[in-house]
Amino acid sequence: MIRALRQSMAWIHGWLGLVAGWLLFAMFATGTTSYFRPEITRWMQPEIAANRTAPADAAATAVRHLQRVGADDVQWFIALPDDRTAVTRVFEQQKPPADGAPRRRRAEELVLDPATGAPVAARDTRGGEHFYRFHFQLQLPFPWGRWLAGVCAMFMLGAIISGVVTHKRIFADFFTLRWNKGQRSWLDAHNVSAVLALPYHAVITYTGLITLVVMYMPWPIAANYPQPARFAQEAYGLAPDIEAIGRPAPLVAVAPLVRDAERRLGGAAGRIVVSHPNDAAATVTVTRGNAASVGARGVSATYSGTTGRLLSVTPPPGPAITTANVLLGLHLAQFAGPGLRWMLFLLGLSGVAMVGTGLLLWTAARRRPGATPFFGLRLVERLNIATIAGLPLGMAAFLLANRLLPVDMAGRADAEVTAMFWTWGAAALLQCGRKARLAWRDLFALGALAFAAIPIVDALTTPRLAAGDPLFVAFDLAMAVMALALAFASRRAARIPAAPVRRSDRKVAHA
Repeated sequence: MIRALRQSMAWIHGWLGLVAGWLLFAMFATGTTSYFRPEITRWMQPEIAANRTAPADAAATAVRHLQRVGADDVQWFIALPDDRTAVTRVFEQQKPPADGAPRRRRAEELVLDPATGAPVAARDTRGGEHFYRFHFQLQLPFPWGRWLAGVCAMFMLGAIISGVVTHKRIFADFFTLRWNKGQRSWLDAHNVSAVLALPYHAVITYTGLITLVVMYMPWPIAANYPQPARFAQEAYGLAPDIEAIGRPAPLVAVAPLVRDAERRLGGAAGRIVVSHPNDAAATVTVTRGNAASVGARGVSATYSGTTGRLLSVTPPPGPAITTANVLLGLHLAQFAGPGLRWMLFLLGLSGVAMVGTGLLLWTAARRRPGATPFFGLRLVERLNIATIAGLPLGMAAFLLANRLLPVDMAGRADAEVTAMFWTWGAAALLQCGRKARLAWRDLFALGALAFAAIPIVDALTTPRLAAGDPLFVAFDLAMAVMALALAFASRRAARIPAAPVRRSDRKVAHA
């Protein structure tokens, strides 16, 4: 009975991992990179110096700029800088046009210098936001990419559960890794990478599903709250929207409000929303930054925009919202300091290794010595090469494009993303003309060269590395380590011939 259950779970585990494996590999790789999303963005905009401005002062300079360019706006959304983010990001919600007037173009996001409030002159890029968005949207239109990512996450959760049931020697597999043993080595590598970080893999997969659960299951909210804004007010304790009364009144200084909110909320401010600026009904809502707590949604304080009087503070959330906030916070890890972030990054890499070795194990278990591979095996093998060896090359092309494209080029951010996907696609197609072993070797070698070129191009095109900027030094060192890892993989692919598969090894893959 137990043996039959394990065999069934092994079949489920293998096919769930295969069907979603290539997308899961890309999601894990780009999601793991997103632990350093702000740092990647800073590297990709070398014109911007590190931030040394307090949130309250950055808020004051941003409001002064907005008073000049959007004094009659409906709302100002101001994302304040911190020790990881070097700029103030602002979005204006403009008034709708009067009847008969031409519709105003939607305002773009403003990127301001925290110290002066002046617009920042920096190259256009999506930065680390590209990897973050791709890992749960897969470069597909809303909402299809998120739905596909959710399906893959559910497959991953099923593969984790079935893999645990299948394992008979989960503790022994933690310490077993044999080299140069063909299929047995891939199985050991898959087991070690899976068992080593099993709690992380389960948590990151489950919390990834929870982050979008309202989109996947909207019916309870839709049935009980015809107006979504009311649900947000009741669930998160948000202050109700107040309409402008049309009587002009000067906006109070926001810096003292930010400092008062930081004292009340117990952490640095992360965001400000100014509603109906320069109106007698104006309000200023200050939200605590996410670094102050594991929960992803910070508490907030709302003040009168004309008198500075405290109107309300977010009440403690209920158990359900608290749980959802913690799960979302665990997935995003915005609370993590440098040491914990690096540990999470390494655990994420173990997930990349787990999915990659699982895909390779599927082909190794079905290859017959002396027999011509069947179509399905050849297809899976080529998709493995395109994904496992091709994606790193595409990611390196994205970073290289940031340095090589003209700084003032129109549509520059989109061109960087295009460089990644064109490179990845070209690698996926060209490798089909090579034998599988040579294709592995060549793509890994190209990836190693591309990552090795990043520090060189960085040193030649920007002065930040020569100035000893710690972030740029650390980033380029990480690129060099990645180049060495891919060079090692290329060398192994070139030296190790295709190992014959023994009958006993085929049994091990399903044990």
